[in-house]
Amino acid sequence: MSTNRNHRTEPRSKVPIEAILESISDGVFTVDPDWRVTSFNRAAAEILGIPREEAIGRPCAEIFRSNMCQTSCALRQTLATGLPVINRLCYIIDSDGNRHPISVSTAVLRAADGSIIGGAETFRDLSEVEELRKKLEGRVQIGDFISHSPAMRQVFDLVHAVSSSVSTVLIQGDTGTGKELLARAIHSLSPRASHPFVAVNCGALPDTLLESELFGYKKGAFTGAAQDKPGRFALAKGGTLFLDEIGEISPALQVRLLRVIQEHCYVPLGGTKSESTDVRIIAATNRDLRAMVKTGDFREDLFYRINVVRIEVPPLVQRKEDIPLLVEHFIARFNRQQHRNISGIAPEAQSLLMAHNWPGNVRELENVIERAFVLCTGSCIAPCHLPEELYPPSGPPASLAVTAHSNMQTAIQTAERQTIVNALQHNGYNRAQTARELGIHPTTLFRKMKALDIAFRKKSEFRTQD
Repeated sequence: MSTNRNHRTEPRSKVPIEAILESISDGVFTVDPDWRVTSFNRAAAEILGIPREEAIGRPCAEIFRSNMCQTSCALRQTLATGLPVINRLCYIIDSDGNRHPISVSTAVLRAADGSIIGGAETFRDLSEVEELRKKLEGRVQIGDFISHSPAMRQVFDLVHAVSSSVSTVLIQGDTGTGKELLARAIHSLSPRASHPFVAVNCGALPDTLLESELFGYKKGAFTGAAQDKPGRFALAKGGTLFLDEIGEISPALQVRLLRVIQEHCYVPLGGTKSESTDVRIIAATNRDLRAMVKTGDFREDLFYRINVVRIEVPPLVQRKEDIPLLVEHFIARFNRQQHRNISGIAPEAQSLLMAHNWPGNVRELENVIERAFVLCTGSCIAPCHLPEELYPPSGPPASLAVTAHSNMQTAIQTAERQTIVNALQHNGYNRAQTARELGIHPTTLFRKMKALDIAFRKKSEFRTQD
């Protein structure tokens, strides 16, 4: 067997640095001493939603819109100290106005002679990690309806159960609890989602106008009816008709609405022929319809027609543990809508929100946060940005801080306790599996169970009782 001693293995060509940067999933960009972007990899373009050609040459603060750009820039700190920053948590706003949690690492960029020619920053999108954290916290979101309160679990279960059916749904709850949001969520999860969702406030119109709004009219039906106009039943064909404040309609209109629900047809005002209707009706009210039936203010037969499935939405005062979650949700939404960069809310302001009884429910809370956005010129909502009615009746807001903080802690502990109990039940009270599902150490789980007074049941005991 002969060998060719003259054969030599050719050295492998070096992979260009640009190719390496393009292949990684982390965003990477570099800047020159004037803070202008000099390189921008594929992942950075995808995460930030900005094409590379638009990023190169622009100031990094215009491209990398982070909550720490103006006050605690990690790259500026690195260039000032020469020390790298590793995995600092913050968030960015992408080109569509969406907020993404990220981790940032920075390093000094040096030339061959050791002189500083700029800086390099890598960042990792933590959105999926954040979603997993929300799931472990028991956070549930359907459309714009969001909660992790145990009081809302039955509501969400009912939404999923009724969304695939064609049955009429009655949503009951105080003003501002989000009844229309829940109706839209049911529609969006239903087979009718590709068809219209049409809402009408029955309490906002007098009978004559409401009747024409619902059923439409024919040309010449009354003075000014110059042409045919379809009603809401026609506009919602194939989809969902949401009748808000149904308890406000008169007995005469209740009779006509009952016939439409029973016979699936109606006659427009001034018409002579009936028209068929194919809509799924969701009704809502803040009144006690059962009590109105007893007093004769609401027809019993119509009540049973719309009360096939009833969903009770608890007021915000019964699920105060949702307030921090809702505040975070509204801040993210108003940041997108108003192109702002408010990072959060001060603990003292959060305490005031937790101490309030919220007679206007979620809608009132949303209005309070929107007002704060108008007044807040910095990056954090403070007590001075909140309306005076949230302050305690005597003394400055600071006097309330201890009590309000205690209330908030109690609400948080209640939510945390329920999350741990649910995870324990899901894992047959196996603490090791439960800790793994929650993403915490078994020792931490043991300590939390003891602090929250959660019984240490044995697996055999759990199976026997079940």
